Amino acid sequence: MIQSPLLDPIAGYIAGQWVDADSAARVDVTNPATGEVLASVPAMGAEETGRAIAAAQAALATIPDIETRRQWLQQANDALLANKKEIGRILCMEHGKPWPEAQGEVEYAASFFDYYARTMVDILAPEHLPGEFKGCTWSVHKRPIGVVGLITPWNFPIAMIAKKLAPALAAGCPSVIKPAKDTPLTMVALFRILHDHLQLPAGMVNLVMGNAGKIGGALMGSPTVRMVSFTGSTEVGQLLLEQSRADVKKLGLELGGNAPFIVCDDADIDGAIDGLMANKFRGAGQTCVCANRVYVHTAVYDEFAQKLFERVNALKVGNGMDEGVDIGPLINAAGFEKVREHVADALARGAHLKAGPRPDELDAARSLLYPPSVLTEVTHDMRCCQEETFGPLVPLIRFDDDAKVIEQANDTSFGLAAYLYTQDEQRAAWFMERLHFGHCGYNTGMGPAAHTPFGGMLTSGLGREGGHEGLLEYVELQTIPQGISRAS
Repeated sequence: MIQSPLLDPIAGYIAGQWVDADSAARVDVTNPATGEVLASVPAMGAEETGRAIAAAQAALATIPDIETRRQWLQQANDALLANKKEIGRILCMEHGKPWPEAQGEVEYAASFFDYYARTMVDILAPEHLPGEFKGCTWSVHKRPIGVVGLITPWNFPIAMIAKKLAPALAAGCPSVIKPAKDTPLTMVALFRILHDHLQLPAGMVNLVMGNAGKIGGALMGSPTVRMVSFTGSTEVGQLLLEQSRADVKKLGLELGGNAPFIVCDDADIDGAIDGLMANKFRGAGQTCVCANRVYVHTAVYDEFAQKLFERVNALKVGNGMDEGVDIGPLINAAGFEKVREHVADALARGAHLKAGPRPDELDAARSLLYPPSVLTEVTHDMRCCQEETFGPLVPLIRFDDDAKVIEQANDTSFGLAAYLYTQDEQRAAWFMERLHFGHCGYNTGMGPAAHTPFGGMLTSGLGREGGHEGLLEYVELQTIPQGISRAS
């Protein structure tokens, strides 16, 4: 069992109070590296969610001025950084990613609170339009959209809530938050910090854990909830779109990805491999923005493959709390089996396994540790190219024509992230103009940052998180024409 001052109590949080499930039922949270039960959390449902929504609605009447809200964000940033090691330890134990990497995620989460603390006053300031029209002066004001539902995934337990909660607090929107069932303890730790360090009105933040269908259904079925921000699968995002129709509810959706990583013949090969290693193996490859398909020009294919094998074979796989571990376990058996099936499919279709074990050597029941693997002579029609693998697998696909590789890169319903390596700026501009992805790394495998808008095209989602655009997702624009007095 896990022990931590940030996990006391392990409970939900409604109207400023720690609460259990009405039924008193609880579900276990396990460590994917060891199989150990870490703790149990309340198994909540629609009834508790309804009370959380009511508490959030009541909090709307108590929203303080913008300076107080700015101070909340600064306090959250400071508290996260002060507790970086302990939050990272909790995150590592329930997710599996190495402890140093988990601490880096806490720093990344804090950066959203810091960014909006520094910029929210300017972003939310009224805009007074120049000139007169129809006998009026005109201004545009940003009003909080109202109660929001924030639904987060398991792969970034602290970063994904920070992307949503920081702008919600900045805008003055009370929230009802649901974490993923695999990684709820990091969220409990965050709420402990919010409870101890921020003097929030009761109901400003609420935490419900348990049945995803019942909690999500309550959020989507309530006319009080004016926006829901969700990060997760495209299939669930499509369901939320259907459920949003009745109340014309606003949605922010960051959904699935299938990121191409293109290495041209004039690329800095060592730089491209550095970028791929940092991009692909973060979180054991369980990220929506990591490279899923790696297209390498035939002229540099063999050199790239050999250097990549050497780097991949040097990675250490193990328990994320152990020193020197680069890659932790996959989150569960289903995720493990998907990677194994993708490798098996590619081998059956003629690909070569150059790094990593054969699929028949692995068993999720024995261990969720999946060694990083590299496939060569992969073709675009294999499952590892057509589906998001979500694991530490690198499929290498040859190309020798820029137009053809653009066609293959865009041959997906997803449009979240893409990456390009070339030293020719004109060539890069040509590629970037044609890549149908919301985030396009140029000579870098870097993902999003707090000060930049991030989101997908096509079926990868709606809206943006980060940047001033991320804060504007949580406001309604109100236009005020003011009549000009003609009295002398």
